[in-house]
Amino acid sequence: MRIKADTIGSGYDTVLSAWTGDAGSLSLVACNDDYSGLQSQITFAATAGTTYYFMVADCCGNGGGGGGSLVFSVEEIQAAVNDNFANAISIGALPYSNTQDYGTSSAEAGEPSSCFTPVNTVWYSYTATATGSITASTNSYYSGIAAYTGSSLANLSQVGCRGVYSGQALTFVAEQGTTYYFQVEANGTSQLTFQLKVAPDPIAQFYYSPGDPSSYDTISFYGYYSSDPAGAGISAYAWDFGDGTTATGDSTSHRYAADGDYTVQLTVRTPDGRSDSTSQVVQVRTHDVSIDRLNVPATARVGQTIGINVYLKNTRYPENVQVTLYKSVPSGFVQVGYSTQLVKVSTTGQTTRYSFNYTVTSDDLAVGKITFKAVAQLTEHTDALPADNELLSNPVKVSS
Repeated sequence: MRIKADTIGSGYDTVLSAWTGDAGSLSLVACNDDYSGLQSQITFAATAGTTYYFMVADCCGNGGGGGGSLVFSVEEIQAAVNDNFANAISIGALPYSNTQDYGTSSAEAGEPSSCFTPVNTVWYSYTATATGSITASTNSYYSGIAAYTGSSLANLSQVGCRGVYSGQALTFVAEQGTTYYFQVEANGTSQLTFQLKVAPDPIAQFYYSPGDPSSYDTISFYGYYSSDPAGAGISAYAWDFGDGTTATGDSTSHRYAADGDYTVQLTVRTPDGRSDSTSQVVQVRTHDVSIDRLNVPATARVGQTIGINVYLKNTRYPENVQVTLYKSVPSGFVQVGYSTQLVKVSTTGQTTRYSFNYTVTSDDLAVGKITFKAVAQLTEHTDALPADNELLSNPVKVSS
């Protein structure tokens, strides 16, 4: 039988242990301190005909009167109905869920050890009605699950195993007509719920960068955000970039030769063969404007307002472009104005003009010349070739 002994209800901090043997040569069977508050509880498998000795101690030398009122209880506890392999609970239709008190369960003689050592185990059996992936799980991070085929403890063959502290489900392909036995280890957890269900499909997900690519960009694609709710993980990633090229791997990169709308598809697959696909339309647009010229007068006087004209070329898409004008100072450049307007597309060499006015100051006279700098920036997109978005003027000679 299984025995439970405890000191719950006692008036002091106890330690409880059980022993076999004779005085001077005792062997420890079980020991516990502080199972419930300051009180103790032990459970163990008792063998018929064996004498067990229980020792109750005042814990930890914590002072006081050396003890107090003791409440000591011993009782037989009934093991879970499926504690042994021969009494495995038969599972019918899926999904299935069952809760057992593992505090009364134990490992029987000959029970297999796989990725965990059996201590508090129960058994379930399931005969697959169709071939497909199934997933077994519990509601505890600390538990373990092993699956076997066979007909007795002596001839079991392991199908899969998830060790204690893994927190993962066990997923595998069940063959129609085959009976599978599930060994569930509680690892000290009392109430534990075992679940068995048809494995759900994985979830394919990806993102890419940059988000507004051009034909000059190498786009990075990331598929490792995909997941498998059944816990088997993703074993394969297959990419279709929509332009006749493909790739594999949880992350990859690709460059498109021309602008267009490309449907990118990612298909993920699990080790047991489940799969899922997802797709996104990647819009490749090569946005590019350039500063064609920056016109300034050759000379200017202090107090004179001069005109500065910036001319932009655009051969691809209509763009809203901000042009910022700077002037030179001894420490670098300072902003003197900006303007935003629509730059239309022209394939015949026509340009869009930005006009600025600037009044020459005595500080400019002190330097003796002014160099203007124009910087063009797209307001809604990223310029694919930004090197030609900045231009310096010829120096303007300043006189009094």
